[in-house]
Amino acid sequence: MDLPNSLTEPDGSAVIRVLCYNIRSLRDDEEALARVIRACAPDLVFVQEAPRFFRWRKHAARLAAKTDLVVLTGGATAAGPLILCSLRVTVERTEDVLLPLTPGLHRRGFATAVVRIAGVRAALISTHLSLQAAERHEQAGLLLDRLAAMDAPYGIAAGDVNEGPEGPTFRRLAASLQDCRAVSPWGGEATFPATAPDRRLDAVFASRGVQVLGCGVPSGLSDGLPGIHEADLKAASDHLPVLAALRLPARP
Repeated sequence: MDLPNSLTEPDGSAVIRVLCYNIRSLRDDEEALARVIRACAPDLVFVQEAPRFFRWRKHAARLAAKTDLVVLTGGATAAGPLILCSLRVTVERTEDVLLPLTPGLHRRGFATAVVRIAGVRAALISTHLSLQAAERHEQAGLLLDRLAAMDAPYGIAAGDVNEGPEGPTFRRLAASLQDCRAVSPWGGEATFPATAPDRRLDAVFASRGVQVLGCGVPSGLSDGLPGIHEADLKAASDHLPVLAALRLPARP
């Protein structure tokens, strides 16, 4: 099954492609990463582990340029999560959010934005949740609260959950939002490690009003994405990307 392309429907609804990708601070093959992202033709890229240190803005801008996208928000100011977007997206507002710091653990944050696509408003959150189970579960609650407070008809959250669908944090998110892969499976399932994936740690979630047309790990020609090659997927990062096609119905 081919994943639908981005389009604006006659009734004003927007079909968008959303990509979720942990890029390991661009420590791997950046050209392979750019080829994978371009081949997915996304409207939105929810990035985790974006560069956070020396000249991080320059590195983020370079990746955006290589993928025909622009930097929407995030990066070091969100402790790693970043959002890239196509020129189809109109930005209404952005905010980078640092989460409470647990001594001895890595600082976490959200890259957030409210955007319009074909006139349809949506709230976005890119996240990378904690490695520590209790903190991770608390952060999921903060994410749900934040998404609800952003006051948009639709919400999309994507990121590295750091646990699989059987875990309590993943289940907490899926109880309030749609786990897009579970709703409409497409492509592959496991996202980590890229060289021999056996766990689904990365996911796209959407609010109940969003129609999920397909979601999963792109694998190439069999998925209607001839620009995706296994060698690039393995070389680009230690995680595989998750690509979703979502329909956002027009709202009066």
